[in-house]
Amino acid sequence: MAVVNRIAEFAEDMSTWRRALHRAPELGFDCAETAAFVVSRLQDFGVDEIHEGFAKTGVVALINGQAEGGVIGLRADMDALPIEEQTDAEHASLHPGRMHACGHDGHTTMLLGAARYLAETRKFAGKVALIFQPAEEDGGGAGVMVEEGMLDQFDIAQVYALHNAPNIPEGMFITQPGPVMAAVDNFHIYIRGEGGHAAMPHETSDPIIAALGIGQAIQTIVSRNHSATDELVISVTQVHAGTADNIVPDGAYLCGTVRSFDPHVQEMVARRLSEIVKGQAASFGVRADLDYQRGYPPTVNSKAETEAAVQTAAEIVGDTMVDGAIGRQMGAEDFAYMLQARPGAYVFLGQGAGATLHHPAYDFNDRIAPIGASYFARLVERLHPLT
Repeated sequence: MAVVNRIAEFAEDMSTWRRALHRAPELGFDCAETAAFVVSRLQDFGVDEIHEGFAKTGVVALINGQAEGGVIGLRADMDALPIEEQTDAEHASLHPGRMHACGHDGHTTMLLGAARYLAETRKFAGKVALIFQPAEEDGGGAGVMVEEGMLDQFDIAQVYALHNAPNIPEGMFITQPGPVMAAVDNFHIYIRGEGGHAAMPHETSDPIIAALGIGQAIQTIVSRNHSATDELVISVTQVHAGTADNIVPDGAYLCGTVRSFDPHVQEMVARRLSEIVKGQAASFGVRADLDYQRGYPPTVNSKAETEAAVQTAAEIVGDTMVDGAIGRQMGAEDFAYMLQARPGAYVFLGQGAGATLHHPAYDFNDRIAPIGASYFARLVERLHPLT
């Protein structure tokens, strides 16, 4: 495994940074302490410029190479999740109800490791823009940074990111050109009926029966309105109604998620959901409102940049530890907004067996941090070589 020697030398420092970040998780756009930690490290490394305040707490730092050239963007997300940690680790979260359950502490650490190496060596042409982004989990911080003109301000021509992958062999890179992660939409359904005594349901307009009917009918969208050869997932994830065993409530609530790749499929799902909610409500004599919310678009890797990413990964871990044709994943990622605006690639880095992402027992594997940092560093040197 050809981890960059200099990065291997400060692997213990990277572990220390990561665990410090893990102890102090922050949510959404409110990543001020994390951003301050990042800025302090970047100042220690001697980067050329540091710009703060993108998407409220985002940071963009620039490192100049030794010759003229373009600007390559490397992105890491910084935010955590509203989950109570159950790892019993010495470095566990110090904030109840918040934890780094998706490894963004590790992503930030890997980009900091690459930053330290690149600032020391500068064996590349052009510039590197180090993008530390808040609100990946909720809020679309990447989209906000794009809307604020971050890519244009720094003339960033291409963008790259990586994400750790539990239960993929440790140190293995996986990705593919084209769509690699799905678009994500959410729906909320509010049902209003007339409650009453459960012993006299004929005197009520029961919202629970309507909720059950709507939930069942939603399942027919995938099975009867959509081609089986295209990827689509619709999941009802919450149903809330009632307070007692002898009361028919006045209202009920359902919500869920939609994952797809094709805008036409998104349109079909939104239309059918509206028709189902309206029709089922009428059949059960209740009122129902649908709130359909468009979320992150599909994450689409550009071909040439993905090939460069695969070649770079193979340089670090060997050909047998890289899969450049993994198939589409139904998860979603707001890095999609950056890839809509610029060519680039999103890859996954295996971290071995363990709890999955968004699980309270999850913890980032510090052994893969030097691998990810080496990937970022070599990617810059490969794409912007000194001549």
